[in-house]
Amino acid sequence: MLNPREIYDLLLDASQVNHRVKEIIIGLTWTICQSDAIGLAMSPGLPTRTLPWSGTLVNQPLTSLTPWLRSWNPYEATVGMAAVNAAINSKSPLIAQATPIITSKYPNLAVFEHFLPQIRGKKVVVIGRYPHLEEYETEMEITVIERQPQGTDLPDPACEYYVPNADWVFLTATSIVNKTFPRLVELAQNTQLVLIGPTLPWLPELRQMGINYLAGVRVTDAQALRQTVAEGGGVRIFERGVQYCCVKQLIL
Repeated sequence: MLNPREIYDLLLDASQVNHRVKEIIIGLTWTICQSDAIGLAMSPGLPTRTLPWSGTLVNQPLTSLTPWLRSWNPYEATVGMAAVNAAINSKSPLIAQATPIITSKYPNLAVFEHFLPQIRGKKVVVIGRYPHLEEYETEMEITVIERQPQGTDLPDPACEYYVPNADWVFLTATSIVNKTFPRLVELAQNTQLVLIGPTLPWLPELRQMGINYLAGVRVTDAQALRQTVAEGGGVRIFERGVQYCCVKQLIL
């Protein structure tokens, strides 16, 4: 087993490719890094007027941006994650192997609908708020933990109490960017752990950290994805540009 704190070394080692940045778009909800493949990450959602590197990233080696993933600056870390995903997506065999998930109602909730037969009636902790997730509140015992809680969401510290006692944990891959990933994975070692979201890196070695399932996205229409992100799209990318896919990990 790998210590979850090794995630940053693992991702940077896996993203050593000889590609250059073709475009960076920081949208309201999603950030895109276009290189030989597309990498996504969730945007910070924090207003700023002082990004010193704006206008300088195109044509840089991808490997000059991937180390930004370690940064505590949210915008640098987000661009770094998108760059890492662009590198990994250009060569990962998991994307082709992953099973597409079809949903009947909300495309952004396809993963929860996919797992519903397994999680119905279980204690489920979801790290990160997903629009319309309340649709499933009568199906299972859901606890949502959010960095910016709203309504019945619980704040970050609740993880220490709820995650170890859960049957299933759905962990947003944005936790890699905000540096909460290592602790949350440690807390979830005795659960069925699903790493989820467009920010997810398709990396097989994540199973060595105790992650049971990878539920990320496959780009289905690059131009539609780019346009939707640039026009401020959030959940709309699941209707125009990407599709959720899932891989079951065999824990080593």
